[in-house]
Amino acid sequence: MAFHDLYRLSSHAVITNVQNQVLLLKANYAECVWGLPGGALDMGETIHQALIRECFEELNCHIQVEYLSGVYFHAAVTSHAFIFRCSIKDESEVFQLSAEHSAFKWFNLSELTAVQRIRVEDCLNYQGQVFSRSF
Repeated sequence: MAFHDLYRLSSHAVITNVQNQVLLLKANYAECVWGLPGGALDMGETIHQALIRECFEELNCHIQVEYLSGVYFHAAVTSHAFIFRCSIKDESEVFQLSAEHSAFKWFNLSELTAVQRIRVEDCLNYQGQVFSRSF
């Protein structure tokens, strides 16, 4: 990789409810797709710091980081995404979305896109070894 090449890193949370549904947010940017809470690392941030910051910015609640389950390279956007299993620290907190998102919804695994489903299933089936895949 050359010095001036553009390369991205992001951290995302897999959060489930009691029905084992996965929390996704609908973006107000790009193609307005549904995605896991989280986002890009700022300069100097660790993957954990970015995850906690992004989830607070997007949901206005605090998360508990349980474990890193996978690192995924996405060639279409030249990015590595770090996927973490997380929970909401205080389940009585009400989500307040940032201006970056228009909605949140709990999805069944069968409703996720193919790539999203692989990343979430890897996370939920974590056995102590971090997954590494390319898409």
